[in-house]
Amino acid sequence: MSLRFALLAFGLIASSTMNARAIDLTIGRATEHNSLDPLFSDLGNDVATAENMFDSLVHFDARLQVHPHLAESWKLLDPLTWEIKLRKGVKFHDGSDFTGEDVAYSLKRARNVPNSPGPLSTFVRPVKETEVIDAHTIRVHTEAPTPLLMDMIGRVFMTPAKLGTQVLTEDFNAGRAMIGTGPYRFKLSLPGDKVVAEANPGYWQGTPKFNTVTLKFLANPAARSAALLSGSVDVIEQIPPSDISVFQNRNDVTLYSAVSSRIVYIAMDQGRDESPHITDKDGKPMTVNPLKDRRVRLALSKMINRQGIVERVLAGAGEPAGQIVADGMGGHDPSLKPMPFDIADAKRLLKEAGYPDGFGLTFHGSNNRFPNDSQVAQALGQMFSRGGIRVNAVEVLPYNVYAPQATQRKFSIFHFSYGSVASSSLNGLSGVLATYDAQAGTGSLNRARYSNKEFDAVLKQATGEFDTDKRNKLLADATRIAIEDAGILPLYWQKLYWAARKGYAMDANRGESTTAHFVTPVP
Repeated sequence: MSLRFALLAFGLIASSTMNARAIDLTIGRATEHNSLDPLFSDLGNDVATAENMFDSLVHFDARLQVHPHLAESWKLLDPLTWEIKLRKGVKFHDGSDFTGEDVAYSLKRARNVPNSPGPLSTFVRPVKETEVIDAHTIRVHTEAPTPLLMDMIGRVFMTPAKLGTQVLTEDFNAGRAMIGTGPYRFKLSLPGDKVVAEANPGYWQGTPKFNTVTLKFLANPAARSAALLSGSVDVIEQIPPSDISVFQNRNDVTLYSAVSSRIVYIAMDQGRDESPHITDKDGKPMTVNPLKDRRVRLALSKMINRQGIVERVLAGAGEPAGQIVADGMGGHDPSLKPMPFDIADAKRLLKEAGYPDGFGLTFHGSNNRFPNDSQVAQALGQMFSRGGIRVNAVEVLPYNVYAPQATQRKFSIFHFSYGSVASSSLNGLSGVLATYDAQAGTGSLNRARYSNKEFDAVLKQATGEFDTDKRNKLLADATRIAIEDAGILPLYWQKLYWAARKGYAMDANRGESTTAHFVTPVP
């Protein structure tokens, strides 16, 4: 260990005097993070770990409204310059002051963290330069007008500049670099088991609610439920629909629910002529990728009984979807309805595309990212089979294995999800559907390499439009282009369930966050 990291680690674990508190919190999590590095990934499982120990410039509440956080205020000086005033008196866990240099460092490092399954580059791509005016004033210069800049860079967790350019994700995973400004300080990590954090006595918002916070990773839903009922955890997430009745009408447990902003969708490889899991009807590899044909993608969409999935696989814990954001969010287009289930028209489209007898595919999915995800994958495989597609296999994997492989483009057709935790569809459209360009930072979550020049052009217009109504109309126009082109196949918005044992209350939130922030001790 270098002297620098040794000193940082010493500062991190040094004992402090604080009021003794008797209340601890243990959260039963469904999915373990990919990394402790707060800038490694924007995937929900990574964020849910990081935000207990790290702060960002803004805070999104349970209804996804933006509030000042480490940034006290911001204003536009000209179309390309934002001035941001930072909160004074904030200290990192090692006792050092939080300043503008730390913001500049964090935004720069977020551009390129190697091997990320969900890069944050989408959020910092507009930033040309972060100018430090003084310790608590910065000016962010953008490449182009960016009216939703704070929605974007506001999601980046702040880390100390003293970590330097040589800091590695492995340094965070080992605990050496786990220095944030958040309410809890890193204490220990046992991969595959748990992460423990302790209250930060110098937290700028006051004494944290809990003495320690333990994130216990329990991928099996039955194990999570049993842990809650036994009292070994205090809150659990992602309760499958089949288990909801277990927690109803009990005096010792309270059930919470919310329809989230997370869209579950199907992505289809459109960037290669030879896709790894596409075969002809006899199971032999193909040199032509049928998923590049819009008619084939539309046919697949028409084979899906979305209402059937919601009712029979999810027991009602979802809403069929026809676009990337739900009603009430900027860019939602009320004219875009879920694709109707129509096997006859699906077969007509396949025939028109030159595949009257179908073709072969392997469908991939996760098995612990969202409720009943493996069952959803199996149901989709059956639906495609009934529509005339040869389904060679349905393969599901743990999410911390699955997400990196999806990002590495090892699949041909697979389901994934995107949770919008901002006020509009801009981030989702930019990340999931914009043409992939690593240098420009667009399409960082576009694992299928969908590309549509008309969509990109309208999205670019929306990105620079300061008038909210005009911007939302452009976002809706861009969405319509991509959905009518079947760039992705929206399936449903999740309805999520949490449960908390007596003494704890959970704030069910559209952002799906299961962190200490949304848990409150109650008498």
